[in-house]
Amino acid sequence: MPYKQLGAYIRSRIAVSDKDLNIILSHFKPVQRDKNDLLLSAGQTSQNSYFVDKGCLRIYYINEEGKDVTRYIAFENQFATALVSFITKMPSTEYIQVIEKSELLYISHEDFNHLMEIVPQWREFYCSYLEKAYVNNTNRLMSFTTMAALERYTQLLKINPAIVKRLPNKIVASYINISQETLSRLKSKVLI
Repeated sequence: MPYKQLGAYIRSRIAVSDKDLNIILSHFKPVQRDKNDLLLSAGQTSQNSYFVDKGCLRIYYINEEGKDVTRYIAFENQFATALVSFITKMPSTEYIQVIEKSELLYISHEDFNHLMEIVPQWREFYCSYLEKAYVNNTNRLMSFTTMAALERYTQLLKINPAIVKRLPNKIVASYINISQETLSRLKSKVLI
């Protein structure tokens, strides 16, 4: 049952009654998507937030040199959206791509906001989500300016080894802001 995992995830973040949890879950819709599908392209407005029940999504953008840069990777039991666009309702500069065949639950921006009006704990959930996103993004940004490539790679292995184990080198390199060649050298030096 796809909603069981989402329900457990929500309950791990906020205290919520069975009634309110059922209201929250009723606003999510299931969707299955194939590898390489795009859920959002640059220029579109982010209308949905996705919960990964099974599979993997990545959020990336194209830099000024025309290379894609992976900003975020979501595996099972994680949310993903182009957050700036989702919040501001402005066109996104990011893409959301399905990396592995995925089973997702999504909620529209409209339903997300409606939940904040009718289930007070949902606002608490959203605040927790925003805080986590801020901390993750700040830590990643700091790692780019304060850590050498080897340190970023070993930190990734420590914090989220699934990225290295499950994803192609091109995406892993893009995520830690190094070349594929550098990543291959690091992989040969550091055994998983």
